[in-house]
Amino acid sequence: MSVGGRRRAGRMLVVVLVGLLLGALLSELAMRFMPDSTARTFFTTSVAAAFGPLVVDLVAIGFTLGPLVLRLDFLSVLGVLVVALAVRTWL
Repeated sequence: MSVGGRRRAGRMLVVVLVGLLLGALLSELAMRFMPDSTARTFFTTSVAAAFGPLVVDLVAIGFTLGPLVLRLDFLSVLGVLVVALAVRTWL
């Protein structure tokens, strides 16, 4: 993989992670401040995928990572799109 390809993949990973964090923040705000309605249900209904736990046991050290849960909803996708558009216009 070339340097430009690695840089592009790194930027994409950062955009997705920041977008998911923005989407999670928007989802939490929607759950707290929107009244009970169909719109709130639409924006905050999510699909979750869980991975783990991953146990690494070396003789001297042992640790457990996980479980890692990825929660995806409409506002998370919207957050990724907003961050992607912002990065595209600024860079």
